Amino acid sequence: MVHRRHDPDVCGVTAAIAVIEGKWKTTLLWLLESGPHRPAELRRRVPGLSEKVLTDALREMEADGVVHREVHDVLPPKTVYSLTGFGRELSEALAPLSDWGHRRLEKLGGVRPPAS
Repeated sequence: MVHRRHDPDVCGVTAAIAVIEGKWKTTLLWLLESGPHRPAELRRRVPGLSEKVLTDALREMEADGVVHREVHDVLPPKTVYSLTGFGRELSEALAPLSDWGHRRLEKLGGVRPPAS
């Protein structure tokens, strides 16, 4: 069975959503927009995110070509995650959707969007 993120016969929007689906991937993408982060930094910035779930999400994002994992040969080992060029493209593509989401929240409850 071909996963929908790799299925050439699936809608492009569905293929894109398959890459970011899940509770934490959009948050991780947003955090990595600001630059490379170590896993511990990401966990501190996202309360409630377990180490296992973080590792799984980053591995999936790496497999999808959105995130680059760099391991430095030092003791203790140092791993740093950053967005790939493809990941930056995804982030840019999601910006209008984010803007729409903020407008929707504002319309629903008078919530002000965060300063960009």
